[in-house]
Amino acid sequence: MVSGRISSAWKSYRSVGIVYRIGVAFVLGSVLGLVVGDAATALQPVGDLFVRLLKMLIVPIVVFTLLMGVRQLTPSSLGRVGGQVVALYAATSALAVAVGLTVANVIQPGSRGLESLLDQAEAQSAEAPSFTEVVLNIVPANPLGAMAEGSVLPTIFFVVVFGLALALVQEETDDPAVSRGIETFFDLAEAGAEAMFKVVWGVMEFGVLGVFALMASVFGEAGVDAIVPFALLILTMFVAALVHIGVVYLGGVVVGVLGRSPLSFLSGARDAMVTALSIRSSSGTLPVTMSDADDNLGVAERIYSFTLPLGATINMDGTAMYQGVAAIFAANVVGVNLSLADQFAVVSVAVLASVGTAGVPGSGLIMLTLVLTQLGLPLEIVGVVAGVDPILDRLRTMVNVTGDLAITTAVAKWNGAVDFTTGVWGDGVRSPLAD
Repeated sequence: MVSGRISSAWKSYRSVGIVYRIGVAFVLGSVLGLVVGDAATALQPVGDLFVRLLKMLIVPIVVFTLLMGVRQLTPSSLGRVGGQVVALYAATSALAVAVGLTVANVIQPGSRGLESLLDQAEAQSAEAPSFTEVVLNIVPANPLGAMAEGSVLPTIFFVVVFGLALALVQEETDDPAVSRGIETFFDLAEAGAEAMFKVVWGVMEFGVLGVFALMASVFGEAGVDAIVPFALLILTMFVAALVHIGVVYLGGVVVGVLGRSPLSFLSGARDAMVTALSIRSSSGTLPVTMSDADDNLGVAERIYSFTLPLGATINMDGTAMYQGVAAIFAANVVGVNLSLADQFAVVSVAVLASVGTAGVPGSGLIMLTLVLTQLGLPLEIVGVVAGVDPILDRLRTMVNVTGDLAITTAVAKWNGAVDFTTGVWGDGVRSPLAD
């Protein structure tokens, strides 16, 4: 009888989405910290365990998921359309990180109210490396050593290069045994990635307790002043999203490449943008995104049927932007000024990691773990921001989906596959190749 009630209670608990449970843990932990004060810091070891679990994920996630991602990125498999869309996705992701860093540098979201959040300032007192050192350190002298040390950027670089080399060898070899061996290797990497997804799920489940403990400790030590930085973090992400959509998508792509009205594009993409904001899933929004591309924007199916699913998988402009914002937030909290070299490293990690981690549950937090590790900033920040992540995730997803549609329409124009006489355009210009 008792076991049945426990089982029923567990099922009811699990029926609530993990992000909402983490959000509740964030609130309850914060309230506990405010009520009991310093006594709440006794829960810090639970939060520390959550941080250690996150650290455990870093290298396996990078290796397995990047090998999965680069498996599909050989030149012949991409072709002209694939090359164009991947290049644009990578470029806009880099711009998104830059926008996030710029806006966060202006607002400084973690500079007020969390001075006593993490006692890490002394650990960050070493002199920052120069830009040249950062670029040279991307290439590992010892790849296995880089993995053992948890050096993120060198690990990412080596895995991407190695994965592409394997894919090219498989494509060019005439030896069936070699081809089968490489296919088996990639299959093992995919199995490893799937296993890591399960581990991520378990860590995020424990993260409910971890976030509760971290927030209780934070507010127990910092008090009510800790509320201000979270409001500033949300504001920073909101402003960065508006700037990126307005400048890069509407100004750069819609006006610069398409030569069309930004309001017309927004009208055509509205359904997908609202859906993304509501459900927080690029993949879940995909049917609506495809419908907007077809019915409203006049993009040929032969283009959007490839570019939009690919975008839902690898285009992470919103998530990349969040890495820039969160990196400045973390640096503010511990009283560190990130150098230009550090900020270049953020751009590099966010863009390269997006090849693989887009398919990982909780990819925004996983990518943040990689960025903070690269910068030597405390991973406790991941647990701290996890409580407001549902709000930030809605903004990230809306940016991602808007970018998918803007880039898809641009690629369609370059390949004569968009009908500007239909949907929101209606200006009488039709490509002779448009379906």
